[in-house]
Amino acid sequence: MESILSREIIVNKRICRFLAVAVFIALITFSAFVRIPLPFTPVPLTLQTFFVLLSGALLGRKLGVLTQAGYLILGLTGLQVFTGFGSGSLYLLGPTGGYIIGFVLASFFAGSLFSEEKYSYWGTFLRFLCADFIILLSGMFWLKLSLSCTISQAFLLGFLPFVPGNLLKIIFATAVFNKVHSRIKLSIY
Repeated sequence: MESILSREIIVNKRICRFLAVAVFIALITFSAFVRIPLPFTPVPLTLQTFFVLLSGALLGRKLGVLTQAGYLILGLTGLQVFTGFGSGSLYLLGPTGGYIIGFVLASFFAGSLFSEEKYSYWGTFLRFLCADFIILLSGMFWLKLSLSCTISQAFLLGFLPFVPGNLLKIIFATAVFNKVHSRIKLSIY
C-alpha cells in the first residue's frame, strides 16, 4: 500500500506546476470569503494569509508569485475573488489593496526563504513570521496613504489587530508545511 501512495499520479512536471498554481489560486479565492469584520478597522480578518504563505513556501518564489499574480489578475478582470465579493482595479485603491500587493511580496519572500531541504519547527515558524510581517507592513502603509492617517493610527488599524490571528495562521501553516513539504517539492520539481 505504501508504494502505491508514494507514486506520482501526474508525471508531467508542467502539469503538476499548473495544477499547484491553480489549486492555490482557488484556495486563496475561497479563503477570501472566510472573513471576520472588525468594528474598529476597515480591514476584515481573512484566512488568505495562511494560503499565501504556504503557496510561496511550497511552490517556491516563482510559482508563488505566479499564484498571487493569477489571483490579482482574476480580481482585476472583474471576477469577484477579493474579500467581500470585491473585484476591479478600484478595489485595490481601497483599504485592503495594500495587503493584496503584500501577498505578492510575501509569497516571493517566503519562496526565497524556503529553498533549503531541512527545516526545524521554529525555523519554519520564523520564516513564516517574516513573510507575514511583509503582508502586514504593506497593508499598514497602504492604509496610511489611503486613509491619510498617521503611522501610529495605521499601526492600530492595519497591523496590531491582525497579529493574534496571523500568529495562529502561522502556527497552522508551520504544521502543514512540515508535514507536506517533502512530498510537494518532490512532485513539483
